[in-house]
Amino acid sequence: MNDEALRFILALTKIKELSNGLINRLLQKFNSVQDIFYADETELINVEGLNNEKAKKIKNFNQWKNLDKLIMKCEKNNIKILHIKEKQYPQLLKEIYDPPPVIFCKGSIETYDHFGIAIVGSRKYSEYGRKVTEKIAYELSSYGLTIVSGLARGIDSIAHSSALSSNGRTIAVLGSGLLNIYPPENKALAEKISQHGAVITEFYPDEPPKKENFPRRNRIISGMSIGTVITEAAEKSGALITASYALEQGREIFAVPGNITSKNSEGTNFLIKKGAKIVQSVDDILEEIKNFIPSLKDSVKRQNNIPKVDLNEEENTVLNMLDEPLVLDEIVVKTNMNVAKLLDILLRLEIKGVILKKEGKYSRRFW
Repeated sequence: MNDEALRFILALTKIKELSNGLINRLLQKFNSVQDIFYADETELINVEGLNNEKAKKIKNFNQWKNLDKLIMKCEKNNIKILHIKEKQYPQLLKEIYDPPPVIFCKGSIETYDHFGIAIVGSRKYSEYGRKVTEKIAYELSSYGLTIVSGLARGIDSIAHSSALSSNGRTIAVLGSGLLNIYPPENKALAEKISQHGAVITEFYPDEPPKKENFPRRNRIISGMSIGTVITEAAEKSGALITASYALEQGREIFAVPGNITSKNSEGTNFLIKKGAKIVQSVDDILEEIKNFIPSLKDSVKRQNNIPKVDLNEEENTVLNMLDEPLVLDEIVVKTNMNVAKLLDILLRLEIKGVILKKEGKYSRRFW
């Protein structure tokens, strides 16, 4: 897409009276974006949903200098602007009811990213939610599938980090502009994602995080994915909004069952009750999406198993003790090892990526 055409498509997005659907109908009706602005009002109002008032807004558009500044700002900050007709634009996203005409992107979107798997869940998560999210995200990523999520605190961040841990690709979809990463503590994670995938948004770079932006963000997460996996979610979790969009878009919905007494599992258990595919292992997901995988051919580098980590006898002994998160003193008692030796083993296990330390407790990374 040339620079001149880019200015015209951005101009359409600047006109508040034009919905995404209406802009996309205009793009389909006219041979080029430029032709939309050169057309007379009579031609414009022949497009469904476009009245005289909206036609005048197009004809009288005069914010060209502001658009040039926007394009320069994006170039300065290494932000790409992708048009819906470009090859890089996510293929599945084009198929939803109201795909954004443009998306802003840091990083790159590759062909095999067009068939991603969304993993979402609650911001407040349990140890169970953390473990199951890490396991599913890591394993799916190990099969060459791109993990899509929303960069939110909690389950979303765990899903992104687990994909990166497997040396896989992941895409984060924001409810704000790329110069306003939210939550702010995830700026480093967003930067890492942009190096091994992409951080994208439909919002202009300086757009702050607004409450009304996040449901719109959720439709993109589900819209660019074959299916959406909800690993842990309370009854009123925003993850259920993503599941609702996935249902509307005709995409698969997967849910991990949880403890019936846990508030954190009310949302996922409800989805299963309503017909979501139950997930007890990653195979349950792969079985449903296997028809998509052959279509990717060599783009998806499938692996039969998660890469095995070589552990010695002492490392295996300590790892097997971590059926639940334990502080150092508890591990000392269970293993009967001296502290210095145990710390050395724990450090090696952390480096090998099979355990992690959080809030002073050590736990297994996978089941």
